[in-house]
Amino acid sequence: MLEKLTVKEMMVPLSRYATVSEDATLGEAVKTLKQAQKDFDHTRDKHRAILITDRNNNIVGKLSQLDVIKALEPKYVKLDDRKQLSRFGFSKDYMKAILKEHQLWDKSMDRICEKASTVIVKTIMYTPTDGEYVKEDTTLEEAIHQLIMGRHQSLLVTHNKGIVGILRLTDVFREIANRISACSENKK
Repeated sequence: MLEKLTVKEMMVPLSRYATVSEDATLGEAVKTLKQAQKDFDHTRDKHRAILITDRNNNIVGKLSQLDVIKALEPKYVKLDDRKQLSRFGFSKDYMKAILKEHQLWDKSMDRICEKASTVIVKTIMYTPTDGEYVKEDTTLEEAIHQLIMGRHQSLLVTHNKGIVGILRLTDVFREIANRISACSENKK
């Protein structure tokens, strides 16, 4: 049963996760993520985010794939008050009009390398909220509730006051899917 598992048993240890300094460039962060994906356990899903450290090696932020792409078009900052427009029922035509009106992605994709070498991670990273931390001895059921209610892709796992790992939604889903598959096979 899920309640017997703890977060510690499901998490990816911090030592196995992609991390970069908050002073790294976006290019360095992407390179680190690609290497971590290459080196990661091939029985699990690859990393989709990078954890950001401060000068004392404490985790201070996250950088998702969406954050990386968004950072390459700085005009999205002007649209922050329109976040997640499509979730509120805006049509594709309206979304295209915004793209055109704000001249988003009007520069050639050829400039990606130049942009990635000038953007500093701490200027674009996401700082986790209190609801994105979970203790390592928390039951998986409780962590699932936290993931769902917060609509989080991952939770930072703590021991005492330090971060020791990351619990990813993808790993939780894999565990649940495996259990569902086992149930289906037992009914045959």
